Amino acid sequence: MKGIKTILLVLLVILVIIQFIQPGRNKSGQAMPDDISKMVNMPANVQGILQKACYDCHSNNTQYPWYANVQPFNWFLNNHIQSGKAELNFNEFGTYTPRRQQSKLRSIENRLKDGTMPLSSYTLIHRNVILSEAEKSLITNWVQKSKDSLNKKSF
Repeated sequence: MKGIKTILLVLLVILVIIQFIQPGRNKSGQAMPDDISKMVNMPANVQGILQKACYDCHSNNTQYPWYANVQPFNWFLNNHIQSGKAELNFNEFGTYTPRRQQSKLRSIENRLKDGTMPLSSYTLIHRNVILSEAEKSLITNWVQKSKDSLNKKSF
C-alpha cells in the first residue's frame, strides 16, 4: 500500500511540474500577405468554412481550447499544429511554388473526398468542424476554380 501511495505522489509531482513546460503558441497576430485568400478568389462562405474547420492546424493563428492550458494535452495539440502547418499553411500559401500550390489544392480536394480531413481525433472533440456534404461540395468547387485560375496565372 505504501508503494502505491509513493508512486501516486511521484506522478502527481511530475504532473504539476510539467504544467510549467509550455510550448509556444501558434498566434502571429499579423496580416498575412501570402495568405491563400490573396492568391486566389475566395468567397466569404468558403473562407468561413476553412477558418472553422482547417485554420487551427493549417495557419499561423490557432484558436486554442481551454484544455490547451493543461499538459500533456498542449504538447499533443502543438504536435498536431506543427504537423498540419508543415503539410499546408494557408497563411503562407503564396510562398509556395506554382506547382506546389496546385498540389496543395489537389490535396485539399482529395482529403475531403476520402474523409481524412479534418482529422477524426479533432472532430471527436470539436463536433462543429464536421463538414456537411454541401460544405465539402462548396470547397471542392472552389478548389477546382482556384486550380484553373492558378493555371492561367502561371502562363
